[in-house]
Amino acid sequence: MSGIAIWITGLPGSGKSTVADALKKAHPEFVILRMDELRKIVTPDPTYSDSEREIVYRSLVYLAKTLTELGHNIIIDATGNLRRWRELARQLIPIYVEVYLRCPIEWCIEREKQRLEAHEAPKDIYKKGAAGWPVPGIVVPYEEPMNPEIVMDTDKTSVEDIIARIRMEIARLKS
Repeated sequence: MSGIAIWITGLPGSGKSTVADALKKAHPEFVILRMDELRKIVTPDPTYSDSEREIVYRSLVYLAKTLTELGHNIIIDATGNLRRWRELARQLIPIYVEVYLRCPIEWCIEREKQRLEAHEAPKDIYKKGAAGWPVPGIVVPYEEPMNPEIVMDTDKTSVEDIIARIRMEIARLKS
């Protein structure tokens, strides 16, 4: 039996890691694949170039596909700023759920400023974006999902309500 893949996408600072951690707590059998952690292995000195992003995101999709084929349920915690990467995962993974955490960029910027040191994401990402770094939503595009299974506005919705909605989708898939 194929495992479930849940891709949590949204701008940096939209709440992806917070939601992934809360979902993992509610469903300990899930494995979290974090782009920020994978990138440190695949590209220890990242340039965030288009070609590098292509390799890293395609590697993430391959890893997710392989783990779900082995029956593992996974959470992908990754911006995935281009639709083609999320669509590739949708094509390759039979049980796939896309969760779009929509959030105004102003909120994302404020949240990013308040990140804990333990967070794996790059620090001061929006400051770097203002200086020309290829930050999704600032310098490079963030392509919103066309037909995600779940859309949640994180500036208006609690983490608990987001998790409840994702759990409903998981229950629907298992029935």
